[in-house]
Amino acid sequence: MRALPLAARMRPRELSEFVGQKHFLGEGKLLYRLLKADRLGSTIFYGPPGSGKTTLAYLLAKESRAVFRQLSAVSDGVKALRETLEQAKERLSVSGARTLLFIDEIHRFNKSQQDVLLPEVEQGVVVLVGATTENPFFTINNALLSRSRVFQFEPLGDDDIKDLVRRAVSDRDRGLGVYDIELREDALDLLVAICDGDARRALSTLEVAVLSSIDASVDVGASEKEPPAPERKSVPHVTVTKDLVAESAQRRTVSYDRDGDGHYDSISALIKSIRGSDPDASIYWLAKMLEGGEDVRFLARRLVILASEDVGNADPNALPLAVACATACELVGLPECRLNLAQTVCYLACAPKSNAATNAIFAAISDIREGKILPVPRILRDAHYKASETLGHVGYQYAHNAPDAIAAQDYLGIDKEYYIPVDRGAEVEIGKRLEKIRAILKSAKGTADDFHAECVVGKKVKEE
Repeated sequence: MRALPLAARMRPRELSEFVGQKHFLGEGKLLYRLLKADRLGSTIFYGPPGSGKTTLAYLLAKESRAVFRQLSAVSDGVKALRETLEQAKERLSVSGARTLLFIDEIHRFNKSQQDVLLPEVEQGVVVLVGATTENPFFTINNALLSRSRVFQFEPLGDDDIKDLVRRAVSDRDRGLGVYDIELREDALDLLVAICDGDARRALSTLEVAVLSSIDASVDVGASEKEPPAPERKSVPHVTVTKDLVAESAQRRTVSYDRDGDGHYDSISALIKSIRGSDPDASIYWLAKMLEGGEDVRFLARRLVILASEDVGNADPNALPLAVACATACELVGLPECRLNLAQTVCYLACAPKSNAATNAIFAAISDIREGKILPVPRILRDAHYKASETLGHVGYQYAHNAPDAIAAQDYLGIDKEYYIPVDRGAEVEIGKRLEKIRAILKSAKGTADDFHAECVVGKKVKEE
């Protein structure tokens, strides 16, 4: 038992010892009700490492009096899967005992491997519990998902981690209670902070801190002293300090998958924080993605897009700055380009916001896709060839010859406004100018070509 890591030894043995996930396991919640009604069906556990997916699967088997069998999609293939399903079928027919089949990293099974599970899951031969850190709605077959309930695990809360750590410190049978441990409060706070809701990481760091200190205390001066008499043998004392926890944890790793939910959720948080004008949150999410190994080119591209999508003409300097940042990232590279990204993120977050240009292009695209396609008015068509006048490509007014370089002519053929400047930043002045421009342009509305007549004329010309 002592040869096992602390995190393995401290796994809950009863459902009452399980901490966290109260949103679906608390009294009166769905999974709790299913257990009490003995209606546990196939489920998918989706969540971060160390949140209790494997442990809960084992406890569910115990609570439902089912035989627990575990496979890993990383190391086990179709052969092992078929053998386990065949054994479950035989067990059910001979003794009536149900089998809870836990498959870790189930998203690593391909479509054909997942399909092997369907008949037995459908017939109730096994209660499937699949664990995944990837979004199951992208990685699990629809057929399997439709036969399962998805429970999303959240990282353990601070109080949950503290409870587990204190339990490990005091437990003499499975934990570290055989030692005289003084766990200082600031050390516990740091341990909670660096584990990111991962119980396994918290207990592993605690174990390293305690055992390394005991080994050091035993080794120092051991050759100069006689071994203590058995009756006077003292319990090793360890004071777990904040510095000891920091040293034992070394450089923390950021839980971040560049191809999974961590990637999409984090960039979503960054974009929404910049859009929401919160530079502090924006810098935090940028730092998380950089520490997680995100591609700086991807970050730079997203900032270029955001500069037009969310800042737009409210601050015309935003786009040039974002493009300059992208260029700087290419020229400088990591780690220094973090400074370019930080400067740009802070500027964009604090800039006045406008999505007027974004709304304008999407509205125009929608009209083109859903409505009548407008032909180009004849006055705007190419007139740089001899036959153009014959086709009626005449009447265009050169704008620079008009007062304020605004010619009163109809450029579209219909009365439609796509670009509506907001009352923020530079678009305040743009809006005032546009109001004057539109007053001049509207005086010419309705003077565009008769498109039907134009088409007829064009046809006659071609026929001649």
